[in-house]
Amino acid sequence: MEQFLDSLNTVISWYNEYIGGYLLLALLLPTGIYFAIKFRFLHIRKFWHSFAILIGRYSKKGDEGDVNHFKALTTALSATVGTGNIVGVALAIHWGGPGAIFWMWITGFFGMMLKMVECTLALKYRKFNSDGTVSGGPMYYMEYGLKDILGRYAKTLAIIFAIAAVACSLGTGNMAQSNSMTDVLNASYGLPQWISGLVITSFVLLIIVGGLKRIAEVTSRLVPFMAVIYFIAAITVIIFNLDKLLPAFQLIITSAFTGTAAAGGFAGSVFILTLTMGIQRGLFSNEAGQGSAAIAHAAAKTKYPIREGLVSSVEPFIDTLFICTLTAIVIIMTGAWQSEVAGVRMTVIAFNTGLDTINIGFMAPHIISLGLLLFAFSTIISWSYYGSRGAQYLLGEKAIKPYYYLYGLFVFFGSVWGLDLVWNFVDMVITFMTIPNLIAILLLAPVMKKEIDNYFKQKNYKEL
Repeated sequence: MEQFLDSLNTVISWYNEYIGGYLLLALLLPTGIYFAIKFRFLHIRKFWHSFAILIGRYSKKGDEGDVNHFKALTTALSATVGTGNIVGVALAIHWGGPGAIFWMWITGFFGMMLKMVECTLALKYRKFNSDGTVSGGPMYYMEYGLKDILGRYAKTLAIIFAIAAVACSLGTGNMAQSNSMTDVLNASYGLPQWISGLVITSFVLLIIVGGLKRIAEVTSRLVPFMAVIYFIAAITVIIFNLDKLLPAFQLIITSAFTGTAAAGGFAGSVFILTLTMGIQRGLFSNEAGQGSAAIAHAAAKTKYPIREGLVSSVEPFIDTLFICTLTAIVIIMTGAWQSEVAGVRMTVIAFNTGLDTINIGFMAPHIISLGLLLFAFSTIISWSYYGSRGAQYLLGEKAIKPYYYLYGLFVFFGSVWGLDLVWNFVDMVITFMTIPNLIAILLLAPVMKKEIDNYFKQKNYKEL
């Protein structure tokens, strides 16, 4: 079995290095830049309008959907605010150097526009199920929106995406999360990974069988709570190491285009590796362009698709430009990026070093453990919804329950498999979702323009 997993890891690594990584480079950022220019940076111009929608200022009682704007956002955020913010950032710095964070920022900035486009389209082409619940996402705007453009191939593209969504739910939203959770529990408390894996699997199954409304109830409470805890810890480190803050930002920017020379345990990087790691980990962090968040946002209660698109654009801002930046600055300013460890252990060293300044370094493993457990757990339960919608699209509503049990099994698999295999698998399946989705939203650009014009050309759009 071990030999098979090693061989599988080799094949997946080859794909990521020579095919998947370059396809993302060629499509992800250029598509985000294209939409930002085409719609004159709408995600920035209407940033405050997005927040007004989010807090329910324009919500109407009769709006159709499953959840309100806030719960749709927190469900999607709980899927993105996960190990990418703690482990993914550390891995990006370990392999791509501090400069990788600059490219994470760029990915997040233009990702705000990508997220707006895909979530607007998801609302426009969503469908209502027999029980009154909503199903939506890229597979629906591919099948129905692209029918006149691609003919019967529109359905084929939708099926490819749905299959990739199921695979990605088992990797990105599942194994990567449970692997990081059991790893940190083992590192901090010596808890055997198979035991913590069984406990996590049991809790996940208890929640996800309740469907989106139960998931949304849990995530709407977990997300704000876990974000505040992590924010306080990171800001504490930064405040007591303020003299190192400016040099940390300077290092990120200067090494973004040059790579970083070998230092300590860091292997050194060249520009292309820095760029690739920044974009890959940025995509894993905020999922903009991947199409996953559109599945959650499609369930929002609203009459105007662009409103939920605007709400969704806030995600990459919170996730990548805010939370990921906090992790990166702590890692760089404390010098932990030069250590010989990777992943969550690097982040623990960073917080340990930073909090030692005020003699509370012993709290670092507990803070990181709690933050990672909450982040990762909420991601797991949210991604179960994404995968279930992919399974439903492929096989009908009868497939949802069997999928949940399969999902639980993969939670356990991820908790005991090796770190390299899990993360390489994650990088691979992300491309299987992202590339078809980017092609689809590019083809549907005229539809997006019509949605924007129909809404904002009404002088009283704030009163609708």
